[in-house]
Amino acid sequence: MCSDAHAHGPHILCPQCDMLVAIPGLNIGQKAVCPRCHTTLTSRWNEPRRRPVGYAISALFMLLLANLFPFVNMNVAGLSSEVTLVQIPQVLVSEDYASMASLFMIVVQLLPAICMLSIIVLCQGINIPVHWKVSIARTLFRLKSWCMVEIFLAGVLVSFVKLMAYGDVGVGTSFYPYVLFCLLQLRAFQCTDRLWMWQHIEPAPAVIQPVRVGESGLRQGLRSCHCCMAILPVDQKECNRCKTRGYARRKNSLQWTMALLVTSVLLYIPANLLPIMITQVLGNPMPSTIMAGVVLLWSDGSYPVALVILIASIMVPTLKMIAIAWLCWDANSNKEIDRERLHVIYEVVEFVGRWSMIDVFVIAVLAALVRMGQLMSIYPDIGALLFASVVILTMFAATTFDPRLIWDRAGMKSTKEPQDGRK
Repeated sequence: MCSDAHAHGPHILCPQCDMLVAIPGLNIGQKAVCPRCHTTLTSRWNEPRRRPVGYAISALFMLLLANLFPFVNMNVAGLSSEVTLVQIPQVLVSEDYASMASLFMIVVQLLPAICMLSIIVLCQGINIPVHWKVSIARTLFRLKSWCMVEIFLAGVLVSFVKLMAYGDVGVGTSFYPYVLFCLLQLRAFQCTDRLWMWQHIEPAPAVIQPVRVGESGLRQGLRSCHCCMAILPVDQKECNRCKTRGYARRKNSLQWTMALLVTSVLLYIPANLLPIMITQVLGNPMPSTIMAGVVLLWSDGSYPVALVILIASIMVPTLKMIAIAWLCWDANSNKEIDRERLHVIYEVVEFVGRWSMIDVFVIAVLAALVRMGQLMSIYPDIGALLFASVVILTMFAATTFDPRLIWDRAGMKSTKEPQDGRK
């Protein structure tokens, strides 16, 4: 990272720590980071319009191919079974788990497709009214964290390991396009710079008051629009550019976070005690909890997969709930704390929480693929629904927590730090 105290360019309030940063002139391939919390603020890409559009169009084409042909198949004692992506939610609906089927369709196919279409419309410069572009951009940046394509693929691989003990498992024609879809949509998100996109939709409103770079926006009577990153007076409730209503800090952030956290803890207990799936072999049903599945995989010698499930389904949700409670406690405390460490904890919590959904996707794939009558069948159970609810609630809890609260009592130390950063 290199710093430049006299850099020129637009200003931005860091969405994570609220420091006012002057964005320097960036070369292609460089990114500007906050000098206090090291959050990436903006990046400069070569061909910022064509590159995201190319990746997004390719991703949509791969998604179309992935839905046309068989996805995975299995052969047990001469009986074969294959399933397409579309059939996975159909099976869940037939087993009276429409909520899980809806979740699968939304986060694995629908939201990623909507995000890719949004990138195409916004980056291609299609001539549509500005308020439509604003609505599309608002939708894109709110939904992108709920796209779970890569987590579903990890769940498919875990399913393969679980099923190898029972028969031959293989991938269908659609599996490879879906892998490409996953890689292309991740690349499309990476190449879409939020600050650049909003500036090309409509310029940010001018800041008429003097600003002090390297100092908190709240101390200067300024706030950042949580939607389009425009800098606004702290008492202005509606953004001039995107018309989103907001406040200097998320309203009742700690109260909402704690309410969601307590609810997720109450659901987490029965989610671990009740069966998440039922395996029926030769007509004998065998209920299985999350921990029982980990023990079974370990006893079968699948140590890496057992560790993945243990970490993603047991350790991560538990540690995430403890971490969120810790963040709420320290954010409301006046004592001296290591705010950089707390910020790292928040970023880790926000990133890894979605991966707990891997066990839910494993159950969805197993239930759809293993349908061989009395010989062998797998069904989801109530524990899976409760566990999915826990994951969603903890994701909402991390979203409602305002990380700027961590830094609000950091004193004036930030005024001595560099004014901008480049990588």
